[in-house]
Amino acid sequence: MFGLALLFFVVSVRGELRSDGYHVLPGEEIQKYLDAAAINTLQKHVIVHAGTYAPSGKRQALIWLNQRHDGIRLEADGNVTLTAQNRDLAGHSSSNNSAMVNHVIYVGHLVGSNTLIKGFRVTGANAFCTKGATKRFEPDESVLKNLFFFTDGGAIKVFGQSSPVFSDLIIENNFASPCAGGISIQQQGLTNQPVVIRRSIFRGNKAQVTGAALDLLGGSAAEVQNCLFLENASNLGDDVVAKISKEKPFTNSGVVTVFEASSLIMRNCTFTGNRNAIDERGGRSVIENCVFYKNNLQTGLPANRYEVELTTGTQMTGCEINGVVRFRSLPSEITEKILHADDPKFDALWRPENPAYGAIGYRPNR
Repeated sequence: MFGLALLFFVVSVRGELRSDGYHVLPGEEIQKYLDAAAINTLQKHVIVHAGTYAPSGKRQALIWLNQRHDGIRLEADGNVTLTAQNRDLAGHSSSNNSAMVNHVIYVGHLVGSNTLIKGFRVTGANAFCTKGATKRFEPDESVLKNLFFFTDGGAIKVFGQSSPVFSDLIIENNFASPCAGGISIQQQGLTNQPVVIRRSIFRGNKAQVTGAALDLLGGSAAEVQNCLFLENASNLGDDVVAKISKEKPFTNSGVVTVFEASSLIMRNCTFTGNRNAIDERGGRSVIENCVFYKNNLQTGLPANRYEVELTTGTQMTGCEINGVVRFRSLPSEITEKILHADDPKFDALWRPENPAYGAIGYRPNR
């Protein structure tokens, strides 16, 4: 009798398909339910219940979405942490780096804007890199996969003709080398549809080179709304890519880097306490109603700190800035202007209490 009761309990607490979607519980593999939703033509909702979900072994991603997962809505129910690390499997010899995946979340080619990832804390990436079983994660072999496909985007990698929506995430304490401990977007000019990131927090992410929080590689687009960038840091060491390519190294990047032929629309965001804020190299971006305050974190390579570095063509309106603004007209010609916005007087949730700031900047519940 006791055995039957125990069996019933085990069965009853397992994740399952219900009327509102697939439910995933701690101890289960989220990927199993993503794959089930991929072949279900009626139910595309996957709900992950409170707990911590870690890799069960070394591979390229904790969870991955490619073309067959298009249209899935993956949402957290309660406090859900997705981590790159599994200390139990790493053993004592790897206690300082128990990361087991290149990316915590991978979103690949031909995943559209009807795909939503919402409500997770994403953490633990630490420059782990494997190239094994690539076709498992990205079946489309027609799209070029260079070094950055594997290395960039410790928390989240978006690749190819892909434009998912990310909402209400906490992306914190991730490191990648060379770039983007947080999110790396590598659309390669295959789509004009931007990746959408809204109501999210980027905190304590790091990169060896550029874009510690967010990196838009060449030919990429993103729309970032109502996000907070706090204590992120790029340029923590030598530019490992420049050493190989013999090109000029990046030594003073922003924690958001927009490369040539890329574009960023950023509205109502706040940057404070970072090692620089934005370096915009594409000349196509729009930055509106944002707060930039004392992004002078003293870490990484020695260099003069700045709030934003703008290339000719970038539009910037309605922002409050305290610090250095750099204007790039040619690669070798940069001028600077120092702006002195009042102290925003952030509250505990990083909302400006200074009435001079009005409604601009990050608001957690907007």
